[in-house]
Amino acid sequence: MHATTLDSLLIGPDATLHDALARLDATAQGIVLVTDAQRRLLRTVTDGDLRRAALAGTPPQTPLRALPAKEPTCAGLQASMRDVLQLLDAQRIDHVPVVDADGRIVDLVTRRELSQRVWLSSPHLGDDEATLVQEAFSSNWIAPLGPHVDAFERELAARVGVAHAAATSSGTAALHLGLRLLGVGPGDLVLCSSLTFVASANPIRQLGATPVFIDSEPQSWNMSPRALQRALDTLAAEGRRPKAAVVVDLYGLSAEMNALLALLDAAGVPMLEDAAESLGASYHGRASGSFGALAVFSFNGNKIITTSGGGMLVGNDAQLIDHARRLSTQAREPARHYEHVEDGYNYRMSNVLAGIGRGQLRVLQQRVDARRAVFEHYRRALAGRAGLRWMGEPPGHRSTRWLSAFVLEHPRPQRARDLLLDFLERHNVEARPVWKPMHLQPLYAGCRYFAHDGDVSAALFGGGVCLPSGSNLDTAQLDRVGALLQRGLDVAEAQA
Repeated sequence: MHATTLDSLLIGPDATLHDALARLDATAQGIVLVTDAQRRLLRTVTDGDLRRAALAGTPPQTPLRALPAKEPTCAGLQASMRDVLQLLDAQRIDHVPVVDADGRIVDLVTRRELSQRVWLSSPHLGDDEATLVQEAFSSNWIAPLGPHVDAFERELAARVGVAHAAATSSGTAALHLGLRLLGVGPGDLVLCSSLTFVASANPIRQLGATPVFIDSEPQSWNMSPRALQRALDTLAAEGRRPKAAVVVDLYGLSAEMNALLALLDAAGVPMLEDAAESLGASYHGRASGSFGALAVFSFNGNKIITTSGGGMLVGNDAQLIDHARRLSTQAREPARHYEHVEDGYNYRMSNVLAGIGRGQLRVLQQRVDARRAVFEHYRRALAGRAGLRWMGEPPGHRSTRWLSAFVLEHPRPQRARDLLLDFLERHNVEARPVWKPMHLQPLYAGCRYFAHDGDVSAALFGGGVCLPSGSNLDTAQLDRVGALLQRGLDVAEAQA
């Protein structure tokens, strides 16, 4: 349904049956919506209603208000997709109007569109993955480790421009290993981007350390050098030096590495770069994930490339990566028997999943290009629309646009954001808020937080929206989401 279709379905109660039939033919939606002058929904009229009227001998010039009374089946603004489906099934109908608190029509949901889910970021497999997985089966290398794991590590390290890599069972496992290898333990402080997924912070806590959260800056939405400077100065005045800093490359965009590294190096604080969302991005020509003392990637099912579940710890220090491999295989010593001198984990990737990863890595550039094209499609679709601020791409950056994201600049941004998300979900389109910052999470209540100028990350969460961004979205799906965004933003602006 195009952005103008809803108004084309509205018809007044004094219109005739003939007028309603002409409107049904013109719109081809199978329904017209009878409203008063204030757009309050009075009833619906379908082609079935008109057939029954004709069979009863009702003249074509009869006004719609003369039809037998029929209470409209409709949903409210808070209705979910499941609520709408239940109405469709219970009433055996194909359309559900959506009304506001005053009964004014604001939307129409159809059964047809609810059968066509648009996902936020679904896996996108290529041509080589099945062949490589079959190799693993044919060779009987099914368990963790094997030739695909070794090759995946080499190939990814080469792609990123680092010397060494260790494949893990998840990106979170890689973060945990990275922090431990940097010496993080009980009583330590670890700086961490606040605007991120909780997996960036949880390993800090799980190692007995305390996170200190750092705000975002408005341009890249990543860690603010200004806020980081404040944190380092404050902690130095207290005689404290953080053990490490987890710097997140958000939504496929590298942080301002030159400024951040200069501050961290001067303070003697090693960086663990959380590049889970940014494989394929670059900063002044250098690959994301190549800046920290260590860095991590994620191959979760929603990432740019996937192994269904998996991660990678990378770096230039051979001893650290070798130690990571030992820790990730239960820290078994090279002895005939099972010998252990330190505790370890079951964190290694399987040979089967590494085969998938190798095939995915071969199409990384195509996946990045496709996601960037998705972002540009949305930006063109909403060009000229006031009240939107897209996630930027500062000079020197090349983002993967893992997720296409914008902020609603509205007097009540969170209310407008939630109305838009509810609207999209009713139409079977998955969209999400920007990450809720860690310093606002109940889990981390009481942790210290250093802001930029005002709480930038909280504002980004308050009005931030992440759109469907998969590299396998086709033009029809993108056009559908673009049209729904226009309508949903109209509803959000009117109702917020």
